[in-house]
Amino acid sequence: MTNDLERRMYEHKKKLVKGFTQKCNINKLVYVEETQEVNAAIIREKEIKKWRREKKDFLVISENPQWKDLSLEFQDSALRSE
Repeated sequence: MTNDLERRMYEHKKKLVKGFTQKCNINKLVYVEETQEVNAAIIREKEIKKWRREKKDFLVISENPQWKDLSLEFQDSALRSE
């Protein structure tokens, strides 16, 4: 969860965030949800984190069947080539 998607993607691409994405060398944004409600975002994030991998994959495929890197649509042009 973030209130600044561009900054968060930059941190992940540059491996500045410790955790799952750094450990597993995750560098693509393949799914995103937006809401103005912080509590709703927290609840949704916790819900998705409890899911099995197959259910998460289905969620991504339903919105992004090619697993296209969505960061290209959101990020500053300085990171698009990385």
